[in-house]
Amino acid sequence: MPYRTIPNTDGHYFMLVVDQQGDELAKDPDAQNGRLSRRLLQNLRDEAFTDLFISIHGWKGAIPDAIDQFDRWIGAFNRNHDDYQRMLAKRPGFKACHLGFHWPSLSWGDEHVSSGNSFAPTAHGTVEDRVAYHATELGDTPAVRDALRQLFEEARTHAASDVLTDNARQAYLALNSALELGANGQAGNGSADRETFDPDQAFESAGAIGIDFGGVSNSILSPLRQLTFWTMKKRARVVGERGLHKLLLELQQARPELRIHLMGHSFGCIVASASLAGPEGKHPLPNPVDSCVLVQGALSHWAYASQIPYGTDTRGYFSQLLSAQSVKGPLATTRSTLDYAVGRIYPWAAGVANQVTLDIAPPRYGAIGAHGICGVTTVEYLKMLPASDAYTFKAGGIYNIDASAYIKDVSDGLSGAHNDIDGKEVAHLIWEAAQ
Repeated sequence: MPYRTIPNTDGHYFMLVVDQQGDELAKDPDAQNGRLSRRLLQNLRDEAFTDLFISIHGWKGAIPDAIDQFDRWIGAFNRNHDDYQRMLAKRPGFKACHLGFHWPSLSWGDEHVSSGNSFAPTAHGTVEDRVAYHATELGDTPAVRDALRQLFEEARTHAASDVLTDNARQAYLALNSALELGANGQAGNGSADRETFDPDQAFESAGAIGIDFGGVSNSILSPLRQLTFWTMKKRARVVGERGLHKLLLELQQARPELRIHLMGHSFGCIVASASLAGPEGKHPLPNPVDSCVLVQGALSHWAYASQIPYGTDTRGYFSQLLSAQSVKGPLATTRSTLDYAVGRIYPWAAGVANQVTLDIAPPRYGAIGAHGICGVTTVEYLKMLPASDAYTFKAGGIYNIDASAYIKDVSDGLSGAHNDIDGKEVAHLIWEAAQ
């Protein structure tokens, strides 16, 4: 399964699966010795690929969801035949390989490589069933289990409560501590770029913003969505710094002439950025990648800033990527005013009650998918173009692309237009960045 043929097409891609620490799963049925990375490296050598396009999904991506996303994204890319012809005219011999990078980004997802179905724990399961399931994904420590047990028991006995009970409040504080998420940390670091966790504020504002716990109508559980959000955000950084960074190093060593292009979506933008920065954000790749497109990024809009204008002199966590010139070609972002997930849910998760992030002046807490990269003087602001028009990208340029005219389908409900990224215009942007 992880070597995919896109249905009803002749398009193919590899899908590499890693665990919560970024380590490749070693039981891949489509790979020699169970490791798909070995097969990928061999194919890159044998088939004389010139370019590798790596797509990274965001939060809420269990394996069936990731397959659907990669099929749509890479399928849209392959259908832009005019872009392919322009690339071939500019670079005779161009031959593209695609990799979908899958990381466990949903606390109730199905992470079995051979499985074709996802599983969501039912609200009717026993307390111990739910504790066991969620503890596995949130970090299976005794402290995490104890806090979850207290929380789910409270939700069971007070399902109709319209206030946060004392026991639930204490369970949330204990769980927050056990997850080691931090607060008031460096912008973009993935785990502490938020206000001090306040379960009462999370509970009270969740109803106004329309958030429940995985479709389960039990308001006591709504703050658990916030803690899960930040756990996945932290995981995205770890997976990027350890897993994808290691793979990129191997690719650059094995095929130094290979052109590498990154595309991250949502939390996948953290994975992409962290893969360039390396462990603890301090060990960037020895060679730059050729392009990087951050689509509706769910990471701090100050993550790349050299200085953050909110009473601190700290730099964004990924600011050194610009000074180190870690992207040879363009670094481009997309943003949309219709993306509710990054425009409203992201600041809610940061613990900021009633903050509207689409003001003219970027607020302290907000996402790249709402504002683009902020705090960088060299950034250029452009409109997303039709698939027939050419961008005037420069090597090493930084671009915030207003995609509101194209990333606008809000039919996915709560997230707004967040997942409306498989159109030909988004694919065209990736093609143009790669040129």
